[in-house]
Amino acid sequence: MTSSILAINSGSSSVKATLFEVSPNGALGDVQHHLSAELYNEHIVVHVPATRWRDARTDTLALTGNDPHEQLFDAVMRSLTEAGIGSIAAIGHRVAHGGIHYRAPIITDDASLADLEKLIPLAPLHQPYCLGGIRALSRRFPGLPQVACFDTAFHVSLPAVETQYALPSSLTELGIRRYGFHGLSYSYIAGCLPEHLGTAAEGRVVVAHLGSGASLCAMHHRHSVATTMGFTALDGLVMGTRSGALDPGIVLYLAEEIGMSHAEITDLLYHRAGLLGVSGESADMRTLLASASPLAAAAIELFCYRVNRELGAMVAALGGLDALVFTGGIGEHCAPVRQRIAELAQWLGIRLDPGQSDIQLGRLSAADSKVSVWVIPTDEERVIAAATLALSGYAPPHSGSPTLSGACQ
Repeated sequence: MTSSILAINSGSSSVKATLFEVSPNGALGDVQHHLSAELYNEHIVVHVPATRWRDARTDTLALTGNDPHEQLFDAVMRSLTEAGIGSIAAIGHRVAHGGIHYRAPIITDDASLADLEKLIPLAPLHQPYCLGGIRALSRRFPGLPQVACFDTAFHVSLPAVETQYALPSSLTELGIRRYGFHGLSYSYIAGCLPEHLGTAAEGRVVVAHLGSGASLCAMHHRHSVATTMGFTALDGLVMGTRSGALDPGIVLYLAEEIGMSHAEITDLLYHRAGLLGVSGESADMRTLLASASPLAAAAIELFCYRVNRELGAMVAALGGLDALVFTGGIGEHCAPVRQRIAELAQWLGIRLDPGQSDIQLGRLSAADSKVSVWVIPTDEERVIAAATLALSGYAPPHSGSPTLSGACQ
């Protein structure tokens, strides 16, 4: 019987699940199955993309009175069961924040989950749902390793001066410092760089993870030396619904002069700002690019401008730049956004090859560009699966291995 590693990426209203085959000798293999489930208008919609083995499928299920997030996992496990996949060796989960103490993937237990729940205020859009996924699947597979892979862990190499805020040391000692996020994506790209850049992979590289969440990471020798996100995932670039970097005095003003409550400010900064807030139309870059609204155009320009401005900070931290890499949903698929960022970054000697503008993998820059520019699709799920396999103590499957057919019983 084939054994598998299940990688889970949980959000507030969605779950992505990817099942990886494990070979008899314990190596991580190909994707066996991939799907996503999302809450939409009092229903759960399950999307199963087409593969060489099966056609694409979309299922719509009505929500009942139970916990909606629990039902998302029910739907995911049911779909995996119907696919007839074999036994599971372990399950890995993306966890947004590891705080001071969790600096590498771990097999979770009650004590570690209790620690990680204390970090929910630092990543309210992600942390509670990541941990909820671990608990939900622990109930379905008692005794099976549940591995937490942290988005903050890639940035443990940041120098002390990059992590420090200008606050009293008593607050720094409490863990108020810059952590950085999108680490699973950056880890994958760092591993791919030699394949694309050759020896330049060890040089001064900035990776732009641009999507509904967005950040930049400056790498040297494929290690993080600077990044735009900080204590929380609110910092840095303009995002889909998040504000990015903001004068902290604005928060004080909103509370003291406008009279907004803590909950109202949180909702504003996490859910009603960013591209959505500026455009008044959408958080989706594709929608904004297709819009004739001047506000949509202003939102796109602000997004690109802030990428260019923060790119300057990353270049300063590196002392120069050899390569720029785009990844993430916007970075991989929105050629007009890449083009505009490159135009704004001409001061670095960047010049794109017009014939390469629409590609989604490979070199974007012209031969005479002083900085090479690339697009490399990220694969956070493979990073999760590899770390999970390494920690799980995998042994070849036998009759006692947990199977997906028992997941929904």
